[in-house]
Amino acid sequence: MKQVSIDPITRIEGHLKIELDIDSGLVKSAQSSGTLFRGLEEMLRGRDPRDAQRITQRVCGVCPAAHAIASAQALDDTFGIQRKIPPNGRLERNLMLGGNFIHSHVLHFYHLSALDYLNPHDLEGLELEDVKIRDLQSYLKSSDGAPFTPEYSGDYRLGNGISAALAGDYLEALDVRKKAHQMVSIFGGKMPHNMGTVAGGTTRKPDIDSITKFTSRLEEIKEFVEDRYIPGVIEVARTYDDYFEMGKGVPNFIEYGGFYLKEFGGSHSSTSKGLKGGVVSEDGNSVREVDLSRITEVIEHSWYGDEARGHPTETKTTPAVNKEGGYSWVKAPRYKGKPHEVGPAARMKINYLKGNDLVERELGNAMKEAGVELDQLNSVMGRHLCRAVECKCIVSMMEGWVEKLEPGEPSCANYEVPEEGKGVGLASAPRGTLGHWIKIENSRISNYQLVVPTTWNASPRDEQGTPGPMEQALIGTEIDDPDNPLEAARIVRSFDPCMACAVH
Repeated sequence: MKQVSIDPITRIEGHLKIELDIDSGLVKSAQSSGTLFRGLEEMLRGRDPRDAQRITQRVCGVCPAAHAIASAQALDDTFGIQRKIPPNGRLERNLMLGGNFIHSHVLHFYHLSALDYLNPHDLEGLELEDVKIRDLQSYLKSSDGAPFTPEYSGDYRLGNGISAALAGDYLEALDVRKKAHQMVSIFGGKMPHNMGTVAGGTTRKPDIDSITKFTSRLEEIKEFVEDRYIPGVIEVARTYDDYFEMGKGVPNFIEYGGFYLKEFGGSHSSTSKGLKGGVVSEDGNSVREVDLSRITEVIEHSWYGDEARGHPTETKTTPAVNKEGGYSWVKAPRYKGKPHEVGPAARMKINYLKGNDLVERELGNAMKEAGVELDQLNSVMGRHLCRAVECKCIVSMMEGWVEKLEPGEPSCANYEVPEEGKGVGLASAPRGTLGHWIKIENSRISNYQLVVPTTWNASPRDEQGTPGPMEQALIGTEIDDPDNPLEAARIVRSFDPCMACAVH
């Protein structure tokens, strides 16, 4: 038995340690360990509820718009103004969140994961007309391979031509991410950590100038997504088709749904959302609505005290640094006592099974081109494929939303902060489903809990000893060289972990 520790996993957001027990080339056991405690939930206690929109965005600089949406919706729920959000406020929230999705998905494939498959040496000696790639070639020679090194590497299959195309897309993707940030800033004032998402809606009334600026950037991004991102992912997926059988993880999926298509109807049903929610059970083909009362946070192997155990409305985040048996600052969310994967693969499968026309068409086309079936999406390449398809779907939905903005009309509802109240905000985030729970006493926050995507995916074992989704995805993997565990790194990165969110 050989013990392998990858600490830290690079090219992810935050600090993550993976420990593997490898016997005869197979992973027999895996532990996912979040190595940083932050305590934002405790910082929120005693503050004005409206501070939550600002503070919770500081959970993460990559996906702050999702936290802004979830927090604002929790306040809408608590203040009793869910049905009063003006159409402009609802649409601008969707557009800002969509811009953040685009940025995050493009970042993940090109700048965090593609480097697992792209060999920089394939670019050496190529005679290329692309000035940017020639500049990259010169940079690689002068920087000992950075940013492609250091890395776990060796299994490179793409060849010179595809590698050159992917390297060109790598560089263009930097500009796409900038444009996505700019789109969020048009309605949110700045990015990261926009100021435009507030309780009651948004702060800026749309005008012709803001709509024009937003639309022009969206058109440019659409061209990149359709002509470069989708084909690039499919090309990598075809070349590494064996990775549709690797990193399968758990058979259960959960998603709350996101992007409201009309005003909040007084329940958390996903029927009026652009991306629908639901739970996929172990049979893999039936989808049920999410019952929020069945969500619990387990802390047997997390460095938290007993107050942190239970439903998010009842828990408090109390650190227990020297806890026996603890190995992670990440809690272990469970639905009906079982681990569930969240993220684009879960979201696309749920929407496909629930008959979302847009997802059915785009995911169906992508699966056909990649030569895979629906049950293969729970895998390394399945997650990459679903993330790209989701990006295309969101761009398509955003085109419709921006056309519905009404220049000069209100974007925010009036409200008063109550003496007491409680609420929940549910949102889709780039890495999966996101929930914020808030309780107010004496017009101040008395309790605030976040259950975030990577907390689900990177969770440690529960009280039954059942590993979390990422841990299960690693167990059983064949590692060609334990001293160069490339396969494990690819599996972990396919989840696009955000440890800053997970250890909030």
